[in-house]
Amino acid sequence: MSNNRSGVFIGGLMLGATIGALTGLLAAPRTGRETRKILKKSADALPELAEDLSTSVQIQADRLSTSAMKNWDETLDRLREAIASGIDATVRESQVLKQKTAQENRSAASVQVENSDSRTSNLDRP
Repeated sequence: MSNNRSGVFIGGLMLGATIGALTGLLAAPRTGRETRKILKKSADALPELAEDLSTSVQIQADRLSTSAMKNWDETLDRLREAIASGIDATVRESQVLKQKTAQENRSAASVQVENSDSRTSNLDRP
């Protein structure tokens, strides 16, 4: 964001300098011929000034674009890491649940065997 502000500031500074220079020329105590000559030189310099301004703005836009792409890439990397961590956590939790279920099933089977054994021994008694 600061790169964008810098580009706007530089553009405003150049525009302000141009307006100030033109105002100074018009208010200066010179003859009409001298003023016209200076204005012509200034007008001839405007395309170069505009090109410099355009180049400056393009450089700032490129910096902003590069910064935005870098931030996007970093965000994608963090997102990939978060997804991978989520998948790993899900797999671990699934394994823990399977182990608990297997233990509960073994315990239930053990209780059933004990109950079956006690019923059988009760039937054998006279």
